[in-house]
Parts: sequence; structure tokens; C-alpha cells
Amino acid sequence: MFLFIERFIALRFFFSKRKEKFISINTAFAFTGIMLGVATLIIVMSVMNGFRIELVKRILGINAHITIFSLERAIPDYDELIEDLRQMPEIVSLNPLVDTHGMVTKDGSAAAALVKGMRKDDLLNKKLVAENIILGNLQDFGGKDKIVIGDRLAAKLGVKLGGYVSLVAPNTNKTMMGLIPRIKDYQVVAIFSVGMHEYDSSAIFIPFRTAQLQFGLKNAASAIEIMTNDVNNTEAVSNKIFQTLYPKNPNISVNDWQKLNHSFINALNVERNVMFLILSLIIIVAAFNIISSLVMLVNDKVKHIALLRTMGMSQQSVTKIFFINGAMIGVIGTLVGALLGTTFAYNIDAIKRFLEKLTGVTLFDPIIYFLTDLPAEVNLITVSLIVIVSLLICFIAAIYPARKAAKLEPAEVLRYE
Repeated sequence: MFLFIERFIALRFFFSKRKEKFISINTAFAFTGIMLGVATLIIVMSVMNGFRIELVKRILGINAHITIFSLERAIPDYDELIEDLRQMPEIVSLNPLVDTHGMVTKDGSAAAALVKGMRKDDLLNKKLVAENIILGNLQDFGGKDKIVIGDRLAAKLGVKLGGYVSLVAPNTNKTMMGLIPRIKDYQVVAIFSVGMHEYDSSAIFIPFRTAQLQFGLKNAASAIEIMTNDVNNTEAVSNKIFQTLYPKNPNISVNDWQKLNHSFINALNVERNVMFLILSLIIIVAAFNIISSLVMLVNDKVKHIALLRTMGMSQQSVTKIFFINGAMIGVIGTLVGALLGTTFAYNIDAIKRFLEKLTGVTLFDPIIYFLTDLPAEVNLITVSLIVIVSLLICFIAAIYPARKAAKLEPAEVLRYE
């Protein structure tokens, strides 16, 4: 594609720029802009990927792939529904659930809580919780008045392992004295930390039977959780479940995790795409520096171009020489930026902790961003896309100055020499 003489002259022109200081400075700016643009894009896209993956992992670690609700609030025949659905090959596990809200109190301190009433075996199957117990043991969850809470909620209430908290249900009991709230004391048998602020500061787990009694469900469940064999195929499975259950249970509502978190997942995708477009402007701005650098190089090398043309070099060869010059800036800047960006992304949490320690400023507040650690997931497809886009922009930017050099007329240049 490129002849040896074209590559040789292009390299001579490229490295001779050190003698022309202004051209060299402009080239350095172009190189730095492309390098920083590519590196920034890779870092931001990696953080966005990691943020989405970690959030989804934690959402599904606490919640189910598919959840069945009833428009009447209670599902009295939940055992029959579970048996009807066990035959579906896409379903891995099912469990009844009391999913509601309450208030947890301890010595005058109070906090809103996301209450989940579950059987002991079903809670043990929630790997995100079971594998992140920092104090206590889930084997002790079998009693009637036992509770498992998040570490941030425990710290807020000032309760320790083995201590007691009171759970206040939103429904009340009618007595001669009027309406009395349903309050029950529970012993903390385990404290978990899943790394997601929303759950660590509000989620609690209590025994299923106890939850039925306290929240007035008697022998009913408020929901049925379903785990499938493919987290990305939950919409089709939920439609199949609805078609199976609807004839006998017209009040049934079936929702998959993507539907329940639609606005949140959609916002992440939109933000990711917008960030890609905005940060791509850095590379485009750097590409203008390539154009200006090559234009100045062409103006500086007009005599050389004229001599090459009179010696028989074609316009196409001259175009290739200056195209190689522009492409080299883009290729080197892109590759160095890709290396810098991936290295930074792989170590971003350690860098974040170092900067926080150095400045004393919280750079990644878990209350705002939901996660306690700054995640980053380097996706090779995304990195490849960024590299390809950067190279295309740089190659396109090099075309105009290269064609301008090729159109110079040797006779006009050498007339007065």
C-alpha cells in the first residue's frame, strides 16, 4: 500500500519537525489531545460499565429475576402457584416472600426499613447476602424472633450482634383503646454488608412465618420470587409465566427485574451514550491540531515537495507521505492513550483511595452513588470501538493537508528559486 520511499520520506519529514519548534509544539498538542481523549473515554466507559454491572449484580443479589405480585396484595395459594411453575425448564428456583416496609427502632433511634420475610433456606440461597455476612451466622436465623440487618443500619441504630431491635409494622390492631401499631422485638443474629448503600442502610430479613403474622398476611405471601437460568431472557419467561397463571389467577401481576428497574437501567444507558459522544469531542478537537500541524508542515516543505515532483514523484505518492505523517500522530497518540486508559481503569479504586487520603475529600460518596467502591470493568469491545473511532477521526483529519500538498504545482514553487 505504501512504498518504501514514501515511508522513508514521511519519517524524515516527521522527525525533522524538531528543528521547527512551532510545528513541533503544535504536533505535541495534537498528540497529547488524542492521548488524553482516548484515555479519558476508556476510563469513563469502563467506570460506566463497572457501575452498571455492579449495580445489577447487587440488585439481583437482593431481589429476584422475576417477581409475582397480586393486585389484592396477598397471595393465599402461593404453594400451589409454586408447584405449577416448578415444571418450567427456565426456572431455577422459587420462594414465597413477604415484601413490605416498616420502621426499626432502638433506644429512641428509628429508621425506615425494607422488610423481607423469608424462609431460612431461601435466605441461604441468596449468595450476595450469605457470602457477605460480616458478623454472626445465618444458621441462627431459624428462630421466630430473629433478624438479619445491614451494617450501616446497625451502626445508625447503635445495635450490635445479639442485641434487640423493635420492628413496627404499618398496619394496626383494633382494640378497645383504639388502633395500636403492631410492634415486635427481634434479636440480631447476623449483620451483612453487600457494598450497596441502599441495602446496607435499610434492608432487613425476618423469618417468613413471623412476617406473615406481624404484617397481617396470615397464611399468605405478598410476592413470589423466581430465579431463572438466563438473566437476560427474563422478559420472555415472565410473559410465559403470566400466560400460565392468568386463567386461574386474573389478579396476578408478573414483573421481571428489568421492568421493575426500567427507569434506572434506562438512565444508565442514556448517560453512557451521552458521555461517549461528549468525550469524543476531545479527540475531534485534537484532530484539528493534526490538520493545522500538517498544513504548517506542508507550507514549510513546499520546496521539498516541488523537487520531489520534478524528480517524477506522483501526486498520489506525495499525498501518502503527508497522510503517513498525520496518521503517525493519531496512531501513536491512540495507542499510548489506550494503554494509559486501561492501566488507570484497572487501578482506579486504588487511585481513588490514594487521592482521598491525600486531599481528605470524599470523591465517591456511597450515599450518592449507591456503591461503596468505585467499580471499573474494562470491556475489550468498548476499548476496540474507542480505538477505531479515534483512528478514523485522525485519518480523516490527515486527508485534507495531504491532498493540499499533492496539488502544489512545482513550476509555481520553483519559479523564483
